[in-house]
Amino acid sequence: MKKTPASLVILLILALFFSCSKHSTPTPVQKDIKLYFPPVTGTDWQTATPSSLGWDDTGLNNLYPYLQSKGTKAFIILKDGKIITEKYFGTFTADSIWYWASAGKTMTGFLVGIAQQEKLLDINDASSKYLGTGWTSEPLAKENLITIKNQLTMTTGLDDGVADPDCALPGCLVYKADAGTRWAYHNAAYTLLDGVIANATKVSFNTYFQQKIRNVIGMNGTWVKTPNSNNIYYSNARSMARFGLLLLNKGTWDQTVILSDTNYLKSQVNTSQNLNLSYGYLTWLNGKASSMEPQSQVVFPHDIIPNAPADLFAALGKNDQKIYVVPSQRLVIIRMGNTAGGVNLAGSDFDNELWGKLKAIIKF
Repeated sequence: MKKTPASLVILLILALFFSCSKHSTPTPVQKDIKLYFPPVTGTDWQTATPSSLGWDDTGLNNLYPYLQSKGTKAFIILKDGKIITEKYFGTFTADSIWYWASAGKTMTGFLVGIAQQEKLLDINDASSKYLGTGWTSEPLAKENLITIKNQLTMTTGLDDGVADPDCALPGCLVYKADAGTRWAYHNAAYTLLDGVIANATKVSFNTYFQQKIRNVIGMNGTWVKTPNSNNIYYSNARSMARFGLLLLNKGTWDQTVILSDTNYLKSQVNTSQNLNLSYGYLTWLNGKASSMEPQSQVVFPHDIIPNAPADLFAALGKNDQKIYVVPSQRLVIIRMGNTAGGVNLAGSDFDNELWGKLKAIIKF
């Protein structure tokens, strides 16, 4: 048999190596490092340095002027639960309170999961079971099609193009399509989950939230009802980071299991319907083949943040309130502040621009 020259063998091996490396997955993060959780009371929170992680210190320092130029008030990065950086800009401090806007939607979605776990509701129930007949102005047969799950997934079929999409009064909730057949980012339909939870649990929405999430993980803040019935959460930046850490650890705070329903948790951070692949249960998802945006029916042929890790999921709020969670990197990153540019209800160009810079710093 004719022998293959040694030089050719070497070339073949090198070619195979580089062809495999081109699409190889990133080096997995060490799983034996236990997640750190700060005490529920007090201000103690362990830190780690960027250099200890092999991150680009210079790049991180250069990031701060950029963040400030984009209206940022608070910016925190957690790695393995520890604070890597915590920056406040202008007169904003660790004690300052700011609004979450629609980033609070993800927290409401989590609370629905707790109520279901306690068998106080079922997300497949008709919403009218808890809101009463006539909570919309739809024909009764159409109203009865709407379930709690439709509210969680933005698929109620209610018209988001009304004069005031935040108005949760029956006259503002009009038929556009059958529930489950149309995705539309509609604040009013989401906001009424507060009533669903309150009626299912027999306590106020704020009280149930405080009992089940806020007090258990050491957050501060409260939900505030606006004149148009919208419900907005206000807290300091660390409270936002605490909730992100709870999401990263799949519903468990240190040794305290808050939400043990693994099916619900999985559904919240994975595609929940076939209309907008980048949306779970009131949670935005990266790494999907297509995506949609608020106030639009256009389906874009790309994911929401191309520069970010594919497994990122996020709570995103108006004017660039952000909670990014990246399980593969064990990262939680939060941002509070004014808009980074223009009016936006959830995601914005700032997301991809910021992650382009973070990618170079973190080196994932």
